[in-house]
Amino acid sequence: MKKNIGTKDRLIRFTLAIILTVLAFWQESWLLFAFALFTFYEACACWCVVYYFLGKNSCTTK
Repeated sequence: MKKNIGTKDRLIRFTLAIILTVLAFWQESWLLFAFALFTFYEACACWCVVYYFLGKNSCTTK
């Protein structure tokens, strides 16, 4: 997988993953927790499936 998420996007996704995790435990929702894990994976892997299909790339490294 070629990286397609830049540093700014990674930080936003990591923050969103933390917020979703807290909400998942507060609401006791497995669905929110699944979204949190997926968002955390995207932040760690620097790869987004939606960006891939749209052909978007916010990563400055070639």
